[in-house]
Amino acid sequence: MATTATEPAAARPAQPDARFEVLLLDFLAYLEFERGLSRNTLAAYRTDLLQYGTFLAGRGVAATEAGGGDVGEFLAGLATGDDARPACGAATLNRKTACLRSFYRHLRRAELIDVDPTAGVRPPRKGRTLPKVLGYAEVKRLIDSVSGAEPADLRDRAILEVMYGCGLRASEAVGLEIGSIDLGRGFIRAYGKGSKERIVPVGREAVAAVRRYLRAGRPELAAGADLRALFLNQRGGPLTRQGLYKVIQGRARDVGLADRMSPHTLRHSFATHLLAGGCDLRSVQEMLGHADVATTQIYTHLSADRIKEVYFEAHPRAKS
Repeated sequence: MATTATEPAAARPAQPDARFEVLLLDFLAYLEFERGLSRNTLAAYRTDLLQYGTFLAGRGVAATEAGGGDVGEFLAGLATGDDARPACGAATLNRKTACLRSFYRHLRRAELIDVDPTAGVRPPRKGRTLPKVLGYAEVKRLIDSVSGAEPADLRDRAILEVMYGCGLRASEAVGLEIGSIDLGRGFIRAYGKGSKERIVPVGREAVAAVRRYLRAGRPELAAGADLRALFLNQRGGPLTRQGLYKVIQGRARDVGLADRMSPHTLRHSFATHLLAGGCDLRSVQEMLGHADVATTQIYTHLSADRIKEVYFEAHPRAKS
């Protein structure tokens, strides 16, 4: 067989076969139109399954013929990593496992397989990695550093105040519309995973920052365009997740926090600071939009130092 001078046939990475791609497209259509999953979730499922399809193609195994051993070895490879790809964290492994289970349940419903190969598969166990969290003084330093009167400054201050004040995901922040925030009553309507709506309180500082942005920042960025998106980019269009990441990284870099910051860091800090301040776990779960309180409980570990501090302040036998 002829090969090119630059890439021998044996060195070319395997690709999912045409049959797998048909199965994938059918599954994604089911997720979108019958289960109503968001675009971000659909994109994550597509990426995960293409990775799995490539793995199967390299083994010469069709998705409808794969067994539990194939699925297990795929997940084990993700857990250990290799020269081309670092090891996946526990959350990523759990997500990919859930994706494969959903995919094979769909194939079973469609009567394309008789046995679900994911039935007895569990993701490889890995130690839990606690999310990065900023102290309140660091959050204050970050937000207070954005004090200019230019449209971008007013927008960025509003973004930081809202994301920290409401615990929003990046996709939720860029998905906000002007009508999503009730400045008078102090509430934001956010759409989380699976397009689920939740109402989150918004504090005075965030309300004030959004008011300033709507009054003197957004009109300049919009340049007369009639857009519903709350946060706009420098060209007058809706701010994207990539644009949001650049905004937060840039502002964090200005105060020496870039190595510890991502849009999700503000969400983690929001939850941790609420629990440290005495907010109950169930309320934090509702504000974060977690379906399972177990997901929220990770923040209780981050609040242990605060609990210890309160104990020594309050317990009569600990004070002495």
